[in-house]
Amino acid sequence: MLLLEVALFLTAVVGVIWLGIWKSKDAAAHSGASGYFLAGRGLTWWLLGFSLIAANISTEQFVGMSGSSANWLGMAIASYEWMAAVTLVVVAFWFLPKFLRVGLYTIPEFLEYRFDAVARMTMAIPAVFTLVFVATSSVIFSGGKFVSSYYHDVPVLSSLTAVCWMIAIFAAVYVFVGGLRACAWTDLIWGSALIAGGAIVMVLAFSALSEKSAEELILTKVQNSSATVEDLRAAGPWERFVLLNDGKDGEAEARNGPNLSGGKLHMVRPIEDTDIPWTALLVGLWIPNFFYWGLNQYIVQRTLGAKSLAEGQKGIVLAAMLKLLIPFVVVIPGILAFNLFSGDLLTAAGTYDYDRSFGVLVRNLVKPLPLISWFVLAALAGAVISSLASMLNSASTIATMDLYAKITGEKSEEKLVRVGKVFVGIFVVLAALLAPQLDRLTSIFAYIQEFQGFISPGILAVFIFGFFSPRTPRFFGWLGIAVNAIAYATFKWFLGPWLVNRGWWYSSEMAFLDRMALCFFLVLLVGIVVTLVKPLKQPVVMPVNHEIALESSRVAKVWGVIVCVSTAALYLIFW
Repeated sequence: MLLLEVALFLTAVVGVIWLGIWKSKDAAAHSGASGYFLAGRGLTWWLLGFSLIAANISTEQFVGMSGSSANWLGMAIASYEWMAAVTLVVVAFWFLPKFLRVGLYTIPEFLEYRFDAVARMTMAIPAVFTLVFVATSSVIFSGGKFVSSYYHDVPVLSSLTAVCWMIAIFAAVYVFVGGLRACAWTDLIWGSALIAGGAIVMVLAFSALSEKSAEELILTKVQNSSATVEDLRAAGPWERFVLLNDGKDGEAEARNGPNLSGGKLHMVRPIEDTDIPWTALLVGLWIPNFFYWGLNQYIVQRTLGAKSLAEGQKGIVLAAMLKLLIPFVVVIPGILAFNLFSGDLLTAAGTYDYDRSFGVLVRNLVKPLPLISWFVLAALAGAVISSLASMLNSASTIATMDLYAKITGEKSEEKLVRVGKVFVGIFVVLAALLAPQLDRLTSIFAYIQEFQGFISPGILAVFIFGFFSPRTPRFFGWLGIAVNAIAYATFKWFLGPWLVNRGWWYSSEMAFLDRMALCFFLVLLVGIVVTLVKPLKQPVVMPVNHEIALESSRVAKVWGVIVCVSTAALYLIFW
């Protein structure tokens, strides 16, 4: 049966990649840079919606978020998903119209139109570096780690290095041949399969919860739950889940401390929490959300390839609706993993490795079912390949359009496409070489977030001035990004520890989300000062692209409101 599972798994992965390459040939008429980098600006809303989700969700979400939920954070980690739903709605009606009106290839390009070429370079260079050496390498590593751990007794597939190279080559092949259009079509399959695969794991986990003995389950109950063995015996699977993690009638409030100190079904954490204090919900968490969904090239590139503004808005709102589902197939299974298999999370040192949570669920619940397991594994592997392909395509686009074309003055679209393909090859080799080395890190999630902190608050603040302050001086484009990088380093290594050591900070550690918020407000302050001191004599006039329909979608507006109301309702339910 193992041979059948491996065969079906590999067939599914190769088959979907072939589909992407085949469908990309339908766009032969859309030749040139626009055809390769932006799918000929012809993506429809349903392709966009699933493509955004598939590009976003990968094994670092399944591994990192389910691991965090298995630990003390519980449902609070879902804020990354549910706040993203609201963020996407704002992006659809605030960011996207401005980007499409200008007719961008890349996000850094906007900075040149509004500020200057230095600002464009200041964003483009770290963007390429982060995409290749942080995002791309970490996705390859996390995917390789999951597959090699699952197939630990299968030749080749048990090797982390070998699987990393396989994933890298699979993604590079269809990006090299088909560009963004190939990515979008494979994303349609992977995005659907990902949600379905996560749902299968969740259903199997609740089924296992209903069958597990109450005597064993009671050992994983949070300390401020008064539930008893008798309560658990009389309860159904959902009631068991609530009793263990939220007590009777929601009595188990969230508390700061190690796992099981307090209730785990709360979105709002104490202010002392080192990861997601409630203060982060006010400002800190919005910064990486708006940067990621509104200014991150490998996400936004899909929306720049929309057929029209209305199609782009409908696609983004579809993605927002799907984001509301993700915690149910990632976060809740993570909590269940601790309830069901806490012993499997123990290391030889007697500590818990919570990042094993989703893998433990798959191994215990899915692996015994080979006719289902291949699908779940293919969905997870596909998510990795999809995210990787998106990052390679975007890194290649920035390197080609913002760096190569700008420096050389190259105008030939055919030449630019060839250069873009060369960059794809270079970047995938560099990332694949680095990926296995990331096994030495203690937390891949922290590795990603810390790098983002050096750039995202400053870039978001600069774009806010670019959107709303036409007289802010042009030099602020590069200055704001530079100030943020210096300030974030200062808060991380010097000022933050200094404040904590003197008891002048409200917790034992300055959370990275708090550092982001402080840097964001500092850059905003610098922007206000330079605008007041040295405003432009004439407001900046942005160019206008007349080749795309810029009428907004009424349908998307209605569903956008529904998404925001639904998000508020979910926060109230899990407050």
